[in-house]
Amino acid sequence: MALNNTYEARLVQQETAVGAGVQILLLALLGSAIGMGPAGWLTGLAFAVASWALLSLALHRSGLRSFGPANRVTLGRATLVGGVTALVADSFQDSPPVTLFVGLTAVALILDGVDGKVARRTGTSTALGARFDMEVDAFLILVLSVYVSMSLGPWVLLIGAMRYGFVAAARVWPWLNAPLPPSTARKTVAAVQGVFLLVAASGLFPHAATFAVTATALGALLWSFGRDVLWLGRTHRATRVAPAAAERRTRPELVTS
Repeated sequence: MALNNTYEARLVQQETAVGAGVQILLLALLGSAIGMGPAGWLTGLAFAVASWALLSLALHRSGLRSFGPANRVTLGRATLVGGVTALVADSFQDSPPVTLFVGLTAVALILDGVDGKVARRTGTSTALGARFDMEVDAFLILVLSVYVSMSLGPWVLLIGAMRYGFVAAARVWPWLNAPLPPSTARKTVAAVQGVFLLVAASGLFPHAATFAVTATALGALLWSFGRDVLWLGRTHRATRVAPAAAERRTRPELVTS
């Protein structure tokens, strides 16, 4: 049994290595197609290595015995995000071909709706898979916001940085880590961020329209995060007040006149 578990663990780890290999292959194809410079290559390779290392570590800690079809879809999407990241890094020297940039990003966004359906249909939903999917989403939004900020200004970076800022704040105020109730509005706002940023990044619309689309994305995200933070704050205060009130009822000496 132990040998079988070790063999399955190795198979899972091999899939992450294959993902890193496919990422490097994609970079080679992009490099030959557009003559990608050192910045794009180095950033793409760094993304491939970091993704492989972090995912391998997470798989080892989770003890999953099968990578699963949904995670394979997410891994493919992560590969595309790595390509987009390399193109954005390269854009500081030369603008990437719009068709290629939009195509890679659009496929990555479309696949975002596929991995979840695959997980539910195959009964392979896991906490690791959900976290993997969320991290790929967040990083793609960050990369797109960096690209759009080059034409609209640094304020666009707030879109990509907001989720990471929330995570950092949760380390200071742990009550922000409490589970949130399901929300269709939250899911909708999260889903449209990538679409709006892709529209802005495509350069197909006038500056005013691009600005309006991006500002709408930021406004919706601020509203969504703000609503959730307020809910978490109220819930945290209620959980602190309730035990104190119960203790006062059971211990009359704590009640002051």
